[in-house]
Amino acid sequence: MDLREITCCFTGHRPEKLPWGNDEGDPRCLELKRRLDRAVEEAYAAGMRHFLCGMARGADFYFCDAVLKLRQARPDVTLEAVIPWEEQAARWGERDRARYFDLVRRCDRETMVQKHYDKGCTLRRNRYMVDRACRLIAVYDGMLGGTMYTLTYAMRRGLTVELLEVEAAG
Repeated sequence: MDLREITCCFTGHRPEKLPWGNDEGDPRCLELKRRLDRAVEEAYAAGMRHFLCGMARGADFYFCDAVLKLRQARPDVTLEAVIPWEEQAARWGERDRARYFDLVRRCDRETMVQKHYDKGCTLRRNRYMVDRACRLIAVYDGMLGGTMYTLTYAMRRGLTVELLEVEAAG
């Protein structure tokens, strides 16, 4: 079997583009996390067993948490951290860095797209994920940016797309 047939990837916004920023206790954030839990469970029900996460701050972390939660109940689930470059978390605050390293440690597999940063590395990370999946879950606010690009690329590639809309920040 082609691994792509059972693989789901994710795209979504960083805290700066989410209306609640870093406040994960905000009711809108809690509701999004519930919707993500449901979307991941629905992906599993549709046959997805392997999940790809780009490990950025914000919505990627929420997705990673949702898949780890699913994996507790469904041991046939695997989670792959797809890291765009080695030092992705180097300039983040201590709390975000600690969370990142904890999440990566709990993944089943880690793929580093490239060693050093350049302006195209997150784009290559997103294409890596889309090219290896048949389904995409997206947290999207309708605005231009990397999430929109990844969503558009996934649609062109024929992936099944589940869109979880959020209001634009600010």
